[in-house]
Amino acid sequence: MKFLIVSSILLIFLLTPSMALMNTNDSHLLDGSVGTQIIHVNALRGMVSIRDNNVLSEWDGIMDYKNALLAAKLFSKMACVLIKMNQAAFPTLDEIIGALDQQALKQYPSTHGLTYTVLPGRVKNLAQYGIPIKDMCRAVPTYFAQQQKEGVALATDPKSCFEMQLLSFMGLAICGEIPGL
Repeated sequence: MKFLIVSSILLIFLLTPSMALMNTNDSHLLDGSVGTQIIHVNALRGMVSIRDNNVLSEWDGIMDYKNALLAAKLFSKMACVLIKMNQAAFPTLDEIIGALDQQALKQYPSTHGLTYTVLPGRVKNLAQYGIPIKDMCRAVPTYFAQQQKEGVALATDPKSCFEMQLLSFMGLAICGEIPGL
C-alpha cells in the first residue's frame, strides 16, 4: 500500500513539469479576410507567436508577456516594430489561451483599435529583447513605435498605416513612414 502511495506521488511530481511545458497551438480563419492566423502559446515562457498570412497585410508577431513587449514583422514594410504592451489594452495570456481552448472568440470584448506611430531611430541591439525577437527581426530594420493617445489627431498620412488584427481581440494600426525605405 505504501509503495502505491509513494509511486503515485512520484508520478505526480514527474508529470507536473511536463504538463507546464504544454503549448497551445491553433489556426483561425480571420473574419472577412483572405488568410489565416496561426497562434502558438508557450505559457511557461509567457510568449505568444502569431503568423498572419493575410495577402493584404501579412505579418509575424511575438507577444512577450514577461517583458510586456510586442514585436511585429511587417512584410509589406520590410521592417520590424517593437511596441510596449499596455496591459490594460492588450488581452492577457490567460484570455488568449482561453479563446484558443474554447474556440469561443466572440465572448471576449474587442478593444478599441490602438494606433502606434513609428519612431525614427533604429533599434541597434536586438539581442537585449531575447532570441525569439532577435531571430524574427534579424534581416530587417527594427524601430520602436509609440502609442497615440485617444482623441489626438494623427499627424501622419492614414495611407501609411499598417492594419493588423489579433484574433477578434484587438486591432492595431502602425503608422508612419519607415525611415530609409
